[in-house]
Amino acid sequence: MSNKNFINFHILISHSPSCLNRDDMNMQKSAIFGGVRRVRISSQSLKRAIRKSDYYKEHLGQPSKRTRELGKLNKKYCKALQDRFSEEEVTQAIEWIAGKNGIAEDEKLQASSVAPWSVEEVAHYCQVIADAGEDADKKKLEKQIQKESAAFNEALTKAVDIALSGRMATSGLMTNMDGAMAVAHAITTHAVDADIDWFTAVDDLVAEEQQKRRVGETTEGEGEQGSGHLGTQEFSSGVFYRYASLNIPQLQENLGGASREKALEIASHVLHMLATVVPSAKQQSSAAYNLADYVMVSFSSIPVSLANAFEDPINNQSGFLKPSISALQNYWKQTHQGYGLKEQVATFQLGESKPLENLTVFSSLPELETWVCKDAGVYS
Repeated sequence: MSNKNFINFHILISHSPSCLNRDDMNMQKSAIFGGVRRVRISSQSLKRAIRKSDYYKEHLGQPSKRTRELGKLNKKYCKALQDRFSEEEVTQAIEWIAGKNGIAEDEKLQASSVAPWSVEEVAHYCQVIADAGEDADKKKLEKQIQKESAAFNEALTKAVDIALSGRMATSGLMTNMDGAMAVAHAITTHAVDADIDWFTAVDDLVAEEQQKRRVGETTEGEGEQGSGHLGTQEFSSGVFYRYASLNIPQLQENLGGASREKALEIASHVLHMLATVVPSAKQQSSAAYNLADYVMVSFSSIPVSLANAFEDPINNQSGFLKPSISALQNYWKQTHQGYGLKEQVATFQLGESKPLENLTVFSSLPELETWVCKDAGVYS
């Protein structure tokens, strides 16, 4: 078993013209780094895209439901669990977890904040209620549940996104959980001056009337001029640096004492999604479904971001991707040697690459994922 308990994911991905994450002014999210403006994709946006992806559902199961609308959640879970538990048991379980009576029955009531809910945690409480029987003392049963956390943690093993991102609870029986994965805001490796798209939505019926007037088929009135809608949208392109760090022991703990092998299997899926999943914003009009061009993964004793490789923004008239890869590799080498990190590192790059010393290079992403599952080669 490796003694390296953190996995650092470093991703470079070049997005074609798009607007993948917007602020409250409907403009691209951005940040000042190295004294220049960078386009930014927030960690929240990226984590949600991952959690909602088809790949997540296929390999990690159904994600949690994040809501404060517990009346609607109750209806959904009553339907999902109807073969196992009664509606009364589901309702009681949700209200105990929320810590507020009646909140699961009245859709006008809302929880104080949005929280992630797992159907398996609700099912766990339903089972406790069902086993106790109709004559059980509800208050004593609720206190008993609070003391027996091990079984509850076991119920959360299927809520992988909660184990990864954690959650904060302020009331009821919902437990706090420290997230095992830290995700940075993705930023461009270079300065970006955004472009503005001036667009129109043509009203086909108005356009047809205009055409009739032009060819003399009608002389009735002047008719409407222009389109049905005019608008502007900021957009840009760029090479983004994505970084995430996974605390392996924390993930094992959050999964109820799962094995390191199980945690690494999940880590390999996280790697795949960080390299392939893209936020959905404005994709119908930009189709920026770009995959990662360069991936570096390291097993380390500490979390280490390489964002400072781009503090001095990349500035190259022939493109940003290749110099971004070089800058990332060089900064990793400096950090690796300067701090004596003794990391176990592997990479995957599209196209030809010049491997650095102490780096294992793979020709495909699946090979890199397998390397992660094998604990950087510890498991053969």
